[in-house]
Amino acid sequence: MVDVGQPTLDQLRIFLAVHDEGSFNAAARRLRRAVSVISYGIAALETQLDISLFDREGSRRPRLTPAGRSLLAAARAIIDDTDDLIARARSIHSGIETEVSIALDVMVPLEPVSAIFHEFQQAYPLVDLQLHVDALGAVAAHVAEGRAGLAIAGPVVLDRPDLERKEIGRVELVPVASPDHPLARMTNITSGHARSYLQLVLTDRSSFTEGQEFSVLSSRTWHLADLGAKRQLLIGGSGWGNMPRHMIEDDLANGRLAVLNLSEGPSVDYRLNALWRKDQLPGPATTWLLHAFEKALSVDNSCE
Repeated sequence: MVDVGQPTLDQLRIFLAVHDEGSFNAAARRLRRAVSVISYGIAALETQLDISLFDREGSRRPRLTPAGRSLLAAARAIIDDTDDLIARARSIHSGIETEVSIALDVMVPLEPVSAIFHEFQQAYPLVDLQLHVDALGAVAAHVAEGRAGLAIAGPVVLDRPDLERKEIGRVELVPVASPDHPLARMTNITSGHARSYLQLVLTDRSSFTEGQEFSVLSSRTWHLADLGAKRQLLIGGSGWGNMPRHMIEDDLANGRLAVLNLSEGPSVDYRLNALWRKDQLPGPATTWLLHAFEKALSVDNSCE
């Protein structure tokens, strides 16, 4: 068996430069080295691997041999991983987090979220972003229990002494049902009348809100942890319930759902709060996300 040596990173960089630039001279210019250094680097690498990487005969332009082609992708992966490691180390020295984890309430509109995350990846390409989407108290639990450094949560968990909070926006919740539902056929629904009909209620498995109910008027309820499932059941006529207006605008416009004229009020403001632990202040990347969500979800913007 041939005893294959261990190539250096510099040799691999030279190998890639010669292939990418198409000549030893061009590789020398790119790497700011003498042509003799480039030639020596390739020769040393071929000796280390006991493989001929370039076919130099019959052409002034070096061409990869079959063996060279088979090693090209592996060499590039090594250099890419090394460059990524170096960049991450520099990022650590600059004080930027290596990973950011954020928890979002299911009520948060996804359209601005997608834009924020796209911009974040452009601004912090080396920071790994982890996302949790949950409901009610489970959102705050991600932060309190250390699974996330930042949460955009609703108003259900505001009194925990270990969490810092900042109100950054709101979502309008409207009571809706299928147009065929008895409540949807009523012009004015008197106080307490909705109690007679099944209400679909969003819930979560968090101990933070265990045993609590929010905006529940009916004595008959179905508890759902998924907002999409709740929407489908409402459209199907199973019951009535509150939904974020931004999520059902098309359903209202197309007649799949109708807003109920409850005497208790036509809508509810679901206040959104940024949460983080008092003993773990947000770093630069997390702070960037906090400001981005505050700008996107502010009352002025949400009312446009």
